[in-house]
Amino acid sequence: MKTDIEIAQSVPLKPITEVVAPLGIAFDDIELYGKYKAKLTFDKIKAVQKNPVGKLILVTAINPTPAGEGKSTMSIGLADALNKIGKKTMIALREPSLGPVMGIKGGAAGGGYAQVLPMEDINLHFTGDMHAITTAHNALSALIDNHLHQGNELGIDQRRIIWKRVVDLNDRALRHVTVGLGGPLNGIPREDGFDITVASEIMAILCLATDLADLKKRLANIVIGYRYDRSPVYVRDLQVEGVLTLILKDAIKPNLVQTIYGTPAFVHGGPFANIAHGCNSVLATATALRLADYVVTEAGFGADLGAEKFLDIKTPNLPTTPDAIVVVATLRALKMNGGIVKEDLSLENVAAVKEGFANLAQHVENMRKYGVPVVVAINEFVADTQAEIAQLRELCAAIDVPVELASVWADGAEGGVALAQTVVKTIDATPSDYKRLYDDSQSIEEKIATVAREIYRADKVVFEKKAKTQIAQIVKNGWDNLPVCMAKTQYSFSDDPTLLGAPRGFEVTIREVVPKLGAGFIVALTGDVMTMPGLPKKPAALNMDVAEDGTALGLF
Repeated sequence: MKTDIEIAQSVPLKPITEVVAPLGIAFDDIELYGKYKAKLTFDKIKAVQKNPVGKLILVTAINPTPAGEGKSTMSIGLADALNKIGKKTMIALREPSLGPVMGIKGGAAGGGYAQVLPMEDINLHFTGDMHAITTAHNALSALIDNHLHQGNELGIDQRRIIWKRVVDLNDRALRHVTVGLGGPLNGIPREDGFDITVASEIMAILCLATDLADLKKRLANIVIGYRYDRSPVYVRDLQVEGVLTLILKDAIKPNLVQTIYGTPAFVHGGPFANIAHGCNSVLATATALRLADYVVTEAGFGADLGAEKFLDIKTPNLPTTPDAIVVVATLRALKMNGGIVKEDLSLENVAAVKEGFANLAQHVENMRKYGVPVVVAINEFVADTQAEIAQLRELCAAIDVPVELASVWADGAEGGVALAQTVVKTIDATPSDYKRLYDDSQSIEEKIATVAREIYRADKVVFEKKAKTQIAQIVKNGWDNLPVCMAKTQYSFSDDPTLLGAPRGFEVTIREVVPKLGAGFIVALTGDVMTMPGLPKKPAALNMDVAEDGTALGLF
């Protein structure tokens, strides 16, 4: 069996100009990054604004497990299958971060015969968006420290600067650092730290901004810290939003690539869903909706994180709401949620499928709370047995949710035809009646409690002393009329990663609440979730190399 990268490297790529031509995108509408990658121009983005809006399909999943779910693979395979059955379809996905690429999670370009290409470029430096975001973020850090060094005209309290630095790697040693050491010439000593780039507020802003003017406005609204009198300090106070926008002027343009089957794809923006909002850019999704009849997009991690944030944070910024939600699962992952260890997942265990189905059922029920029809997609594995499949179909029928098996990893577009037909049939038969989970006018505590109760099924939310103090400050500053972005472990509905399935009788602890005024939401950190991940004992980077001719090796 070929690896993902071997499959990707065996596919003859079409020039990106040919791939996008059926969408009405001409040579002058794109900025080329070689033969197979391009960015869409602002002129073209503006030109399609009056086009009718297509159907939006959101792909999400159960809570991730080491068994693998294949959400990106399913998104790509579904789009390819929709094109195969005659539906003019585009994809809108997130960009991978080098942190998980070199760590343990892997990339975000799909797998098998359902990939976006060139996968090596997409998983590495791509068109430089991650580097631009990292540079803009750290430029602001440098400008803050320079302001302190040059006299601190704004009276910033260096003990209350909340703007950390970032790097697009998993590097636990940088979580807490001290800067400005070495004497007066090296600045003002203070505590600092690093987050991973995908946790940067600038990443979130780039993914929610609608144009350059909106980008600049959002950057100006970033709160970097507080003065000695506890009043907030914004980027606009430093008067540096212009240079930050300049650094990001190309990164904000959506990237165009192709799938193995030639389906055009936007791959743009990459906030994590466990510590940020987990969705690709509004610009990419909104533009795709003006170019195609169907758009397949995804949200990060499980539906309790990425999909909730897509529906409560991103959707209000789009020209339409989702017409269908596809929840991806595997029988292997259901068995793991049913208590089976990874080593035994290839053995038939119908009882474990039934036990683990509680996780899938809760995600389906949660998504229906938004008034959007749901379809279950099962990513097929060779070890799946007929008895297990029959049990799954019976369980899905009991909660009246359509389910289709899809073999897009092994069979590409053909393996997703049945799923594509079911999704189209569901959209045609059941109009979406989207509604948000909460209203922004509710208090921060009420919004957090609503997500914890309705999505996680928590009995209670406990706010630690620091979080209570921060909420009081947020209310005092008039920032409480914003949605909440929950930072939580991806592995469980709870804030305890070891509680699999559909746990009950637990509390969610909020340890910190951080305003992200530029992005337009309030981040609530639960449990011990980290904004700077660490590398595993044997990171994926150990398997990577490059051949003498420049061919990437060991990249999945």
